[in-house]
Amino acid sequence: MSISRRDFLNGISISIAAGLTPLDVLNAAPIKNNYYPPELTGLRGNHPGSFENAHKLGRENMKFPLENSPVEEKYDAIIVGGGISGLSSAYFYQKKFGKNAKILILDNHDDFGGHAKRNEFHIDGKLILAYGGTESLQSPKTNYSKIAVDLLKELSVDIDYLGSKFRQNFYPDLGLSRAVFFNKEDFGVDKMVAGDPGRAVADDIDPKRINGRSVKDFINDFPLSKEDKISLINLHEKKIDYLPEKTVQEKIKYLEKISYKEFLTKHAKISKHAANYFQARSNDFFAIGVDSISALEARCLDLPGLDGMNLPPLTGEAYNDLNDPYIYHFPDGNASIARLLVRKMIPQVAKGNTMDDLILAKFDYAKLDLKNSPVRIRLNSTVVNVKQNAKFVDLGYLDKEGKLHRLQTKHCVMACYNMMIPYIIPDLPNEQKLALSKNVKAALVYTKVILRNWHAFKQLGVHEIYAPKMKYSRIKIDYPVEFKNYTHSKNPSDPICLHMVYVPTMPDSGLDARSQARLARAKLLTTPFAEMENDIRQQLQRMLGNQGFNHKKDILALTVNRWSHGYSYAAKDLFDDKNENQKIIQLAAKPFGNITIANADSAWSPYTHVAIDMAHRAVQEFATLV
Repeated sequence: MSISRRDFLNGISISIAAGLTPLDVLNAAPIKNNYYPPELTGLRGNHPGSFENAHKLGRENMKFPLENSPVEEKYDAIIVGGGISGLSSAYFYQKKFGKNAKILILDNHDDFGGHAKRNEFHIDGKLILAYGGTESLQSPKTNYSKIAVDLLKELSVDIDYLGSKFRQNFYPDLGLSRAVFFNKEDFGVDKMVAGDPGRAVADDIDPKRINGRSVKDFINDFPLSKEDKISLINLHEKKIDYLPEKTVQEKIKYLEKISYKEFLTKHAKISKHAANYFQARSNDFFAIGVDSISALEARCLDLPGLDGMNLPPLTGEAYNDLNDPYIYHFPDGNASIARLLVRKMIPQVAKGNTMDDLILAKFDYAKLDLKNSPVRIRLNSTVVNVKQNAKFVDLGYLDKEGKLHRLQTKHCVMACYNMMIPYIIPDLPNEQKLALSKNVKAALVYTKVILRNWHAFKQLGVHEIYAPKMKYSRIKIDYPVEFKNYTHSKNPSDPICLHMVYVPTMPDSGLDARSQARLARAKLLTTPFAEMENDIRQQLQRMLGNQGFNHKKDILALTVNRWSHGYSYAAKDLFDDKNENQKIIQLAAKPFGNITIANADSAWSPYTHVAIDMAHRAVQEFATLV
């Protein structure tokens, strides 16, 4: 049966064909007993019901005046956006202004956490957890500020303990490696080539344990011409200075303004056909293809061809991202950070106070918005108007029925998508609106597929597959993490979660990153779930079918976490002026009256620790406001 026709809530199938979306199901359910979004499958992320009211502002230019509406509630602080930055803002506000401060968090989605979403699957009585968005803590020992580290400690997160829960050698000990899948449309044949010897940025596998073959043996298995194979082998093995006539500084300046793909074809003399092998290597990290990242940025991914250029070594975050182990991972990703924040501020939502007891804790969503609670979280609520008045901030939001509600607050933190703020706060100065609009978030999809077993991967000898020219460019079996009451799949005969990454880029279009993101967003929002599901099934069948995989019987559940507004925009060498970037960022994040701006967007950096830092900054700014 096609999963596209059904969603599942607490083990009860609800027919989408009958006209109910996942949000309809939640809205219809008695909130005290059945409202539990993490268990919903089907289309999640920016799900139906989460964006339509925002589009009334941004696309239809509708206005929602508040003057004729009564003030229904008053607060000390209202936080717009219930992601990690919004939740952290509430936490920092409590610390600064006292535990009795009245705080309301509003979010347009049916669940809190922003991109840090928890996906739950119940298969034959076993719970399988997955991350619907924000994946892991990236280099917490080196990249995190003291503010972020202290917050994690206060939430009971022990970084060393968390890292120890990751079984880093599990897949290497089974002899599994990474593979590349070449598709027939672009390479003449469907072919899986295992034993990739390359490193990966944010790598969970020890470089000494990747089980890679020699570069020569690996590339000689590619479905390419003899000449293309030789050129790729030389690119990997020979340290050549492709710009010998330039000084180091001239090289850096030049490499910043030539795409990695053009560098390969123009200077390394790689054919356009062979260069397609690299096309999606940057998709997961940069949310854009190698035709749109600079040759200098390609160094962050350890892509070949630059080691002989006598360039200065990588430093700072770029070095840490490439070399630190990517092992600080909860089974549900950074949704655990969001859940820890919620449980800390609203303890009645779930029992416990440790990392371990959080893993299986089932939150009582009916406790999120209690009248007498100092901190309240109100879901399915889209903020459409924020206005600074003489003494207070007026705020209007639309509930799930589309009814406008007016609230009043002393302080307001805009921890939502920054590109929406100019529509929500029309009184902002035009230059600040323009600066905020520059943060065009990248679109991406994190799909979770529960497989009946992972025999096909074991037989292929792989744990991860890179597909340079197919829709889903990264396919990997679940991270092997093991907590006291929760463990990963250890037996290939048991069900496992498959993580699939799709970034709808526009290869070789010549479009800048923002234009590609806008087109990608439109594509995702207009693609029916049935088409998405079919694409997933067909790609997996092509990759795994010759190992006995049958998508009709071997796919047990499927969740598409569609993020039409995904990664925060990050400056791109090819499309941005470094001297102007910081000015734009600072202007966009300026307070406006008693309204401050948080979210990782406000730093142009899509990381959890940045979201926390921006929350802290936004709350501290209230002390300096008149």
